[in-house]
Parts: sequence; C-alpha cells; structure tokens
Amino acid sequence: MKAIHLLPLAALLPLCTAAAAPTPSGSAIYQDPAHPNAPKITVSEFKRAEKIYFDNCSGCHGALRKGATGKPLTPNLTLKKGTAYLETFIKYGSPRGMPNWGTSGVLSDAQVNLMARYVQHTPPQPPEFGMKKMRETWKVLVPPSKRPRRQENRLDLANLFSVTLRDAGKIALVDGDHKRIVDVIKTGYAVHISRMSASGRYLYVISRNGWVNLIDLWMKKPQTVARIRVGLDARSVESSKFRGYDDKYAIAGDYWPPQFVVMKGDTLEPLRIVSTRGMTSGMNSNNDEEYHPEPRVAAIVASHFRPEFLVNVKETGKVYMVDYADLRNLRVTEIETPRFLHDGGFESTHRYFMDAANASNKIAVIDTKTDRLAGVVRVGKTPHPGRGANFVDPKYGPVWATSDLGDDGVWVIGTDPVHHPRYAWKVVRHLHGLGGGALFIKTNPHSHHLYVDDPLNPDPAKHHSVAVFDINHLDRGYQVLPIAKWADVGPGPARVVQPEFDRHGKEVWFSVWNGAKQQSALVVINDRTLKPIKVIKDPRLVTPTGKFNVYNTQHDIY
Repeated sequence: MKAIHLLPLAALLPLCTAAAAPTPSGSAIYQDPAHPNAPKITVSEFKRAEKIYFDNCSGCHGALRKGATGKPLTPNLTLKKGTAYLETFIKYGSPRGMPNWGTSGVLSDAQVNLMARYVQHTPPQPPEFGMKKMRETWKVLVPPSKRPRRQENRLDLANLFSVTLRDAGKIALVDGDHKRIVDVIKTGYAVHISRMSASGRYLYVISRNGWVNLIDLWMKKPQTVARIRVGLDARSVESSKFRGYDDKYAIAGDYWPPQFVVMKGDTLEPLRIVSTRGMTSGMNSNNDEEYHPEPRVAAIVASHFRPEFLVNVKETGKVYMVDYADLRNLRVTEIETPRFLHDGGFESTHRYFMDAANASNKIAVIDTKTDRLAGVVRVGKTPHPGRGANFVDPKYGPVWATSDLGDDGVWVIGTDPVHHPRYAWKVVRHLHGLGGGALFIKTNPHSHHLYVDDPLNPDPAKHHSVAVFDINHLDRGYQVLPIAKWADVGPGPARVVQPEFDRHGKEVWFSVWNGAKQQSALVVINDRTLKPIKVIKDPRLVTPTGKFNVYNTQHDIY
C-alpha cells in the first residue's frame, strides 16, 4: 500500500496566543502575552520547535508540558532557569534519564538553543480528535471476508519479531529462526509498541502520531489490512484476551487528546471513545484531588480473569478497569493509586498487574480477579520496568523485578501471596545496575539470567552495554556485555535497548539504536554462553528500538 504522509502534530497546532501575523518567510516574532519577558523566537522557529518537542520531548514532559516521567517545563519554572541553564541540561542530559540530546548528535547546538528558548513560552493547546475525525481516517484495506482462512505462509509465526524502526515510520518483521528480515511495513511515525491478538494472528502496531495498523500475519505476505488514527499523540494498544473474546476487541490510548477508544478487533472500527480528564487520585501525600486537563493514557493490558482492559491514566494516578462485555452500557471501575502511572506488566500467574507509578517511586499492585488495589511497594527513583521480569528467586520464591530510570536501582518484589505470604508485595532484594537511564528489564522462564539495559544514560560506556545478573547468584552482582562493540556499527550514539527473548527462551535480541542516517543493528546472543551468535545489519534497519516476539507478546511472557 502507498504510504500516507501526514503533517506532524506541530502543523496541526494553532498558534493560540497573540503572535504577530506570520510573514511568508516566517520571520515575524512570536509574542507570548502571558510571558512578555520570554526570549525572542520567530514564528517559523516556534513551529520547528513544536515538531522537535513532539518528536522527542512530549512523551515524558506532556503536550502541555506539565510533566510526568520528566519534570514540568512550564514558563513559570523555565523562565527562572534561563536559557543558558536549559541549554546545558538539554545538551548534556543527566544520569536520571534526561537524554543528552546535544552530545549524542540528535540535536545541533542551534536546535538546543531553539528548544531552550521555546520551553520558556506558553505551550500551545492542541486540537481535539473525536469520533467524526477518527472515522474519517479509518480504512479497511482487506475486509475479513477476503482474508485467508488459514496461514498461507511458511513462517514460524511464534518466533517472528516485530521490530520498531522508529524514525523510519515502519516496522520490520524479522524471522527469528533464520534471523532475516521478512518484510518492512509502513506505519505511522515513531512506532511505540506492537501487540498480538489472543489467537496470534493479528499484529497491532501503534505509532506516536496516533496511527494504529492492523497486520494479518496469516497472509502469504503479511500486510496491513486496516488502519485508523485514534488521536494526535499515542502510545498504547492492546487486544481482548479473556476467553470467549479472542480477537473481538482492540483498545488504543492517547496522550493527546487524553482519551481511549475501543474498536472492533478485526477491522479497527471505532466503537466507544472515553475521555480520561478528571480528578487526580487521593493517594498522594497531600490528598490533592484536583482537576487535571491532560491525564494521558499510558500502558494498557488485557485481563486474563475478566472481560476487562486495564488502562493506566498517567497524571490522575488511576487505573480504569474497562469492562468490554457490554460496550453500549460501558462499565468502568476506577482504582486509585499513586501518581504518575506509566508502564508495567503481570506477575507470573497473570492475576496481579505490577504498575509503575514512577513520579511517586512506587509500584502499585492491581488484583485483576477482584478489581482491587492489593498493595503499594516503594522502590527507587522513577521505576521504568517496561513489562518487568518474572522469575523464581532461590530464597523468596516467585518475584517480579523493575529497573529505574532515575538511578542504578534494580528492585525485586515478592509476588506469591499464597505460598510465600511473608514476602508478597514487599521488596526482597535491592540490586545495583549500570546507572540511571534504564528502560527495560527482561528474563524468561527458560533462562537463569536477568538483563537490564541503560540506553538513556549519557555515559557511552553504559548506554553501549547491558548488565546481566545470574538469578541463582544475585548477590554476585552483574556481568557487562559490550553489545555495541559486538555490533560494530561505526559512528553514532549506538544506544543498546530492550532485551527480548526468542520463543524458546534460548536467545536474547538487542537493538543497537543509532541515528537515522547512521548504521544500526540487531545483536542476537546465546543466553547460555552470553556470547553473540548473530549481528543483523541491513540498510532497512533504521533506528531499531523495541522488539516484540509474537509468542512472548501473545502470552504475556516476560
């Protein structure tokens, strides 16, 4: 199919303050009536900065710059810091998870200066995106009646990987058995995650600019069979997994507008949109139940115990248990937790959702069988587990682990209230990894290794490597694997990100994430020997980041 080229979010954002009328050259000065002392910026510069901010910054700091994983960047705070301070912070980053946008080569010195000036102005208000606009974008390219009744290709779908090619606006389908690219499929800009339907047939891909692609893996050549734009800024998609609802529904959540939409699982037809604007959780230190205008939808998971989706509403600190058994009379149960909710995953029985409230440095435990908060566990600075890692600790029994974005902590939490009640929902081990900047932690039921990346650490020695712990001897510390050195991709930041196991739990795949015009790679290692067995290099591997094995994603194995 032909690519659908869309204007970036910045092009959709009206200049909502009393800016001077733009000239054809865009050289008119943008004036902020609310903050007249903000540094000068032209209309054309403001528009360029909007796009840079959306592409790189809004995920952590928010479209309205009110903060969440990242700190608030509203003018009442940034004006006090000043341009010189902001330039230094943007250029060099910090070990607590702020990327070094300048020294890594992502932004030039001129762009760093532009962003330092831009964040001292009032952020523009993005437009809304309701059902009418959503339906205008919805297209079924191959109707269900024209799709195959059985798998028509010879791929081992269980060992297929969907690899995010972030800056290319594509995914690569990679054959895990032969370690080769099967195909590259166009999507929206900056794919965030891939998720599988319960049957393992359909692949759902969501991009940061709000596009959802539905890919049929049974076709002779897997391809997009439906797509829709659910908003202007998005992160999460999931499909129904409760028995009897296999492949029936899908759900996608927006960062902007703050809402989620339930769709038909095999066509992406939008059925219900639910706004998440509302009051913040009362579980904060000062019980500040206040209205929030931008409660973004972060992680979404599908319950295995009820016909429900669990929707993380980031800024309000609430988990919505969305009952999809009756969409006409939709029932949503709110569970209050600490703020701000971000990512997380199930413990090994799939009953309890381990949910990172990263601004509160806590993990909330949600019981999906009773729809109640089962516990709250304090961990380190800004936990960022991805989906976390499940394993059996030789001393404490079944556990789940998270790494931190804001420090070097790795926290191991007991998850067995039946046979190990003494340790349930408590930190049983505090380990130390490479340093602040970790995004993902991973293991597998067939492995005795625990892998922790560090891609956002500004130190190349750290973001070029991963730490590996022996689960049977966690007290011995970690071993460092020089993944970027093995990849040998040449110049560039070469950030090593997101360990992902193959279907058999014998191999671990890593992305070596370089700049869009630089060589990137996938590195596959033997989990038993911790040695590389394959480096996949291909001109089509542009900025690879997340990798999602079909079997592991389908069955929530991590």
